[in-house]
Amino acid sequence: MDSETRERLIKVVKLARGSMSQRQFAKLLGVSSTAVQLWEKGETMPDTKNLAQIATRAGYTIEGLVEYLTGHKMPEFEEGEVDKILRQVQLMPLQQVAVIGQAIAERFVSELGDASPDFSHAKR
Repeated sequence: MDSETRERLIKVVKLARGSMSQRQFAKLLGVSSTAVQLWEKGETMPDTKNLAQIATRAGYTIEGLVEYLTGHKMPEFEEGEVDKILRQVQLMPLQQVAVIGQAIAERFVSELGDASPDFSHAKR
């Protein structure tokens, strides 16, 4: 693996891991934390299965990720603000999601009182 590929792999693995610890990310992927450490050091390349999971977690297709690793530009996201927030929440550890969930619940209670929110018209 050349140095450019190594740097790109490190960047994508860290993006896919988000704010999770290496141990949490490893557990999610079903690999050892040592494997994640080696990927983030650029010492080894994930196998195809793990590369596909990393691509998905980073918001890309496996094809797009492979193109990026082989020297092409990374595809740009075209997301709205809500989509960006949802993507970040999907990458967070469950404890942080719980904090956000609590804040959302408190906001609904303060805004709506006992009334139940109607999400039928909400768009993502």
